[in-house]
Amino acid sequence: RDLARFKAEGKRFVLLTAYDYPSARILDDAGVPVILVGDSLGQVTLGYDTTLPVTMDEMVHHTKAVCRGAQNALVVADMPFGSFQSSLHAAIDAAVRLLKEGGAHAVKFEGPDTELTKRLVDSGIPVMGHLGLTPQSVHAFSGYRVQGKTQSAADKLLGDALALEEAGAFSIVLEAIPAALAKQITESLAIPTIGVGAGQFCDAQGLVLTDLLGIGKNPPKFVKPYANLTEVITTAVHNFQDDVGAGVFPDDDHSYHWGAARSAAEAVRSIVLEGAARSAAEAMRSIVLEPAFSVTRRPNPAGCSSRVPILPKGASLAVGGSERDS
Repeated sequence: RDLARFKAEGKRFVLLTAYDYPSARILDDAGVPVILVGDSLGQVTLGYDTTLPVTMDEMVHHTKAVCRGAQNALVVADMPFGSFQSSLHAAIDAAVRLLKEGGAHAVKFEGPDTELTKRLVDSGIPVMGHLGLTPQSVHAFSGYRVQGKTQSAADKLLGDALALEEAGAFSIVLEAIPAALAKQITESLAIPTIGVGAGQFCDAQGLVLTDLLGIGKNPPKFVKPYANLTEVITTAVHNFQDDVGAGVFPDDDHSYHWGAARSAAEAVRSIVLEGAARSAAEAMRSIVLEPAFSVTRRPNPAGCSSRVPILPKGASLAVGGSERDS
């Protein structure tokens, strides 16, 4: 409903791709109204040469992550190559997975399949169309080429767009087509168009996030980078490596320390242990220095004083080879 209102009010909006939780959270916080979990993740995130190897399991996995990060945006998930071409039944099952398991709000698939669009919409699954350059058909197009350049091709694209709208699509992505053709299609539809390399006359503009941030390699002509995160990230990594090599990271501010209570407790413990050790040492010293028995003077019968040992109770003194009790 919001996108239809944007179109009615002439309010232009943006669509950006996201493939993970932190990217989706940032886009959502920035107020991006539509986030596409595109099968472009195959090239951008997974390192494939094309989008063709992307599987349903991969799409579901990344859609889950994006939906956890996006609390307000409309999340649209791409149906990957092979998930909707074999049969209507298989296509519906795939779309259901993206909503039920992935958490997406809508699906997008490439091409003018009006029957599939109608069946999905009738099943309660919102559909975003995709016409013009459809990357899953890269081999059929002999590469990534601008579409709709001839009059017949332009007429077909306009007819396909009108048919998708009639089948129930709530919006249509127009990729890599002449700006004049995109203008004609946009003016002919009640639903919003989202241009990806389709000129300035579409109702909205979409880009792959890494292209927008200056991370992607060899971006197409229609991409305008709004940052150079490749340079920012490279500089940050080099600075980190330099600090670690010089031994200045981590410094005191980035290290954990004992708190005041712990320090006081350790000080008390040290005092207690030191006192206990001192007491033990004093006891040992007393034992070593104290004589085994004491000596006192007693008068003998001759009136002479002599030293007589006073033995501990129960001890005996050997005299002349025999023992006598003291």
